[in-house]
Amino acid sequence: MAQVLEFKLPDLGEGLTEAEIVHWLVEVGDVVAVDQPVVEVETAKAMVEVPCPYGGVVTARFGEEGTELPVGAPLITVAVGALSPDEVPDALETATPAPSGTADPAAANDAAPSGFAANGSATNGAAREADGASGNVLVGYGTAAAPARRRRVGPARPTATVPRTAPATGTPGTPGPAPVGIPVSVSAGRDTPAAPGTAPARGDGPVPVISPLVRRLAREHGIDLAELAGSGPDGLILRADVEYAAHAARTRPRAVPGQDHATTPAPRPSAESSPADRSVPAGGVVRTPLKGVRGAVADKLARSRREIPEATVWVDADATELMRARTAMNAGTGPRVSLLALLARICAAGLKRYPELNSTVDTAAREIVRFDALHVGFAAQTPRGLVVPVVKDAHTRDAESLSAEFARLTEAAREGRLTPAELTGGTFTLNNYGVFGVDGSTPIINHPEAAMLGVGRIIPRPWVHEGELAVRQVVELTLTFDHRVCDGGVAGGFLRYVADCVEQPAVLLRTL
Repeated sequence: MAQVLEFKLPDLGEGLTEAEIVHWLVEVGDVVAVDQPVVEVETAKAMVEVPCPYGGVVTARFGEEGTELPVGAPLITVAVGALSPDEVPDALETATPAPSGTADPAAANDAAPSGFAANGSATNGAAREADGASGNVLVGYGTAAAPARRRRVGPARPTATVPRTAPATGTPGTPGPAPVGIPVSVSAGRDTPAAPGTAPARGDGPVPVISPLVRRLAREHGIDLAELAGSGPDGLILRADVEYAAHAARTRPRAVPGQDHATTPAPRPSAESSPADRSVPAGGVVRTPLKGVRGAVADKLARSRREIPEATVWVDADATELMRARTAMNAGTGPRVSLLALLARICAAGLKRYPELNSTVDTAAREIVRFDALHVGFAAQTPRGLVVPVVKDAHTRDAESLSAEFARLTEAAREGRLTPAELTGGTFTLNNYGVFGVDGSTPIINHPEAAMLGVGRIIPRPWVHEGELAVRQVVELTLTFDHRVCDGGVAGGFLRYVADCVEQPAVLLRTL
């Protein structure tokens, strides 16, 4: 008999807490292999294909495309075990989930899949593969016995239910609670939302909340979500429900001894409205959720401005000689050298002289942490928004190697193929906003770094060169730095060194 295993959205690394379903790669009824990608999700950092650690028949999918799910929410259920073609339809309707709450530990081990103990630890890799569990454990997600099933909290669809034994609460031999129905298949349709004021029977399942904003709002107001009745589809708790409960708690009069108070509940907002919606101007507005890349950028920029006392210095530089040097480098048949790569080499040499800017502040320990290695991030505008890929160990690369890595990461960013590792770990950032046709800016530091060099457009301007007025290729260089790690003398010294190298590239020869 097939056994239904639930695969939850794993921790995809780097502290990510949610992901948006972009595209399902499997349908209900499809047969999947161990570690086969089943869904493509978009995190705050990158697009990721999520592999399933089980092999078998997909019996349910949780969440439609465009739905944002928190880490730990169920993605799919898979019927694991040998199935004949005639048994596949039956597996979509009924399956035997692993017992939960078995009173006898030995019995629990017997009920677990071969190769696993009741606590989920693998006892034999070969047995694990034979039972359809992957040996490739995802971050924060182990392949183990079937986890306790949870009720779907997304848009509801008619489902078949199978009995599930509730956790035993008494001694062995004591009858337990009645079985609880659980969904194991997905089909078209929608359930009727729970009636207002009626708390849904959730059993030992999770609170039906999808949005992290709703959870945060409940925490801020001290509201127990388990006691709320959701007004959304299938009892889903919405922001309006939390706001209503918070308002009711604020307006509830305090009891006075010997006195009875008749209270009239405040009008309950509908599931489709919020306090902000009721004050929309006649002309209307467009609301765009701050999620995905846009949300991550907003959070990081706000944190940077909140925590870092930044200062900015800038200088104009004659880039004529640097542009000539680049032209000479690219005159041959070898790989082309980019301007960004030359600037990265200049910055690497400058940070070797002024290492204070290649650091971060550990606010908890009240320490400045200085890095030996240089990992250069660079701002890249993509269809998904602004991202900052990171070139690791930039101080060890030459101009050709830097050019190739910048090109590779830029292409991956435009196609949405960057991994979380390629978007994190930077120690210094280059921001070439000159590609947008602007001269200067006061960029916000990429938290938790300590400095960012901004480069404006390079355009012909009148310039005094060797005592005479001439038309030269001039660029504005801007350095924004964390004033906690250094004073203006260090920042000015670094920027002046960068400008000198731009004006006279031969200066770099002293450090090569």
